[in-house]
Amino acid sequence: MFVLQDYTLAVVFCVVTMLCWGSWANTQKAAGKNWRFELFYWDYVLGVLLMALIFAFTMGSQGEAGRSFFTAGNVEEGWQSFLPDIAQADPDNIRSAFLGGIIFNAANLLLVAAIAVAGMSVAFPVGIGLALVLGVLVNYSAEPKGEPILLFTGVGFITVAIILDALAYRRVPGQGKGGGFVGLALAVLCGVLMSFFYRFVADSMPEAKPENFLNMPAGKLSPFSAIVLFSLGVLASQVLFNVANMIKWATTEPIPAVDYCRGSVLDHLWGIVGGMIWSVGMTFSIIAFGVAGGAISYGLGQGATMVAALWGVFIWREFRTAPRSVLPLLWLMFAAFVVGLSLVIISGGA
Repeated sequence: MFVLQDYTLAVVFCVVTMLCWGSWANTQKAAGKNWRFELFYWDYVLGVLLMALIFAFTMGSQGEAGRSFFTAGNVEEGWQSFLPDIAQADPDNIRSAFLGGIIFNAANLLLVAAIAVAGMSVAFPVGIGLALVLGVLVNYSAEPKGEPILLFTGVGFITVAIILDALAYRRVPGQGKGGGFVGLALAVLCGVLMSFFYRFVADSMPEAKPENFLNMPAGKLSPFSAIVLFSLGVLASQVLFNVANMIKWATTEPIPAVDYCRGSVLDHLWGIVGGMIWSVGMTFSIIAFGVAGGAISYGLGQGATMVAALWGVFIWREFRTAPRSVLPLLWLMFAAFVVGLSLVIISGGA
């Protein structure tokens, strides 16, 4: 399988993660206002699994690194290693990666619910900001990789950037709605759950050292196997979570399931492409995990909020109706993001 060994390249992979996680939502915008998120999300989940399988049978099944398998007395180094890798895994590791998918899906849908109730100006700083801080703490506690002062100072700057983004967005006419306690509670629960999903996936794999991925220990999952099981967890939980969302559990008007079959080919395609983009980001993050560690890989990936803000500012022109007083907030936001991102990257090489 493909294995990273260089920290600089691992950072590049994490930046790709950030770009993917901050860009996939553009496909929902492209699908149009009449194609509800609940319908879009079914195709999104299928796209996540499809891309995970593509990676597993290509990068995850070729090359001389990874795991050695014995067939009729011959050693096959990494050749078609995805399926044998699943077969040899300990059940606890399989459950851990699968549970990570369930937790992620619950958190992602809670984020959407928080946006629906309280708006982005509440959902993102509370939900994603909390997920960023807690997620780095959780992953660093499990595997302390990176210089802590630089790492957590960088996380602090990124958190400030997310808050500035929310303050700017709140000044856009029509966006400053408040959802009271319900919206805040949904965002907090989203942030807590989102901070843990990555750790469950990471725990199914070896400790974050390049040599562990060059020669995989028995019972552990490769990054590519872990992502497939994670994606299956997302798909399995989707049946429960999104059906509940479609019949109105707190936030939206109910929607008939038959409406999914009424979508055009393009409607469904946008959802699949969106899921594939997110899955590329997740896979690259997990590949980088072996070199960068969980705290840095996860922390850089969650900087995706700023990538989404860039799309909103420069492409979708979401701030075109905002007063001029918003401009200083936007520039401060981008400056804080760049400083925070730089500190997180430097912390891994310190």
